[in-house]
Amino acid sequence: MNRRIYQNYNENADIIFHNGDAVKFIKKMPAELVKLIITSPPYNIGKAYEEKDSIDNYLKKQEKVIDELTRILCDDGSICWQVGNYVESGEVYPLDIFFYKLFKERGYKLRNRIIWRFGHGLHASNRFSGRYETLLWFTKSDDYTFHLDDVRIPSKYPGKRYYKGPKKGQLSCNPKGKNPEDVWEFMQKEWDVSIWDIPNVKSNHPEKTIHPCQFPIELVERCVLAFTDEKDIVYDPYAGVGSSIIGAVKNNRRAFGSEKEKQYVEIGKERIETFLRGELKTRTIGTEIYVPSKTNKLAQIPPEWKGYKNSENS
Repeated sequence: MNRRIYQNYNENADIIFHNGDAVKFIKKMPAELVKLIITSPPYNIGKAYEEKDSIDNYLKKQEKVIDELTRILCDDGSICWQVGNYVESGEVYPLDIFFYKLFKERGYKLRNRIIWRFGHGLHASNRFSGRYETLLWFTKSDDYTFHLDDVRIPSKYPGKRYYKGPKKGQLSCNPKGKNPEDVWEFMQKEWDVSIWDIPNVKSNHPEKTIHPCQFPIELVERCVLAFTDEKDIVYDPYAGVGSSIIGAVKNNRRAFGSEKEKQYVEIGKERIETFLRGELKTRTIGTEIYVPSKTNKLAQIPPEWKGYKNSENS
């Protein structure tokens, strides 16, 4: 592959990381060029990289981006649109529900509404703390790329057999593993079997940068492996610090990204270059979550909590 990182669109580039407006960058790309669009757009919650707006104005701005993405997506391509919630005056607006309508109006077909559940996030006192986000997987047509075998996970009961019928006694599980299903969950172990999990990027994550809502590379990898072939183009219109680009390049895909925040692009380019040198610290896909032992002081009930109901039942 051409390992040079280009700033602007170049038809021969394998890696592009553009600093600037997504719509302007997309307009420079030919129609039906991209196989997979994977991104997590701003949630309109007032992060440093966004200006909070009304939900209606926010969605109107996103419509302009989606229209341009529709033009550059291949007929057999996919969009993975990962969102959380917009909160105003204490009321929660589930963004995936609002975005579903926008994509349906443009002819997309929803293949999965994937729940990505993780173990760490912001705490709340006047509602339950949020611990999941939603990834909407849309296709442009019924003829789409999907490689299930490339993303299978270990079976919980690999020795399970048919108990009746013509296959009685034969193994019933796929030797390549099980379907990951539509809940990508934070779990540790069950019956001594490692459960596939994708934690969000927090302070102790090896990939953590200054970005407050950073994509884990392995989340991108699952989508890249399932929805594209080698040499296909993967594009992230809100590329942040380049995790989508790294996840695509890591799996021999061409990777394009755009990001309006210059600081994030600079960090992202450095991460990509570090990855290309084989020096970037990443969390290997399928790695188990650390589970503290009972002797770990942080996992023990503090003596100050003696007498509290939930502490006694722990």
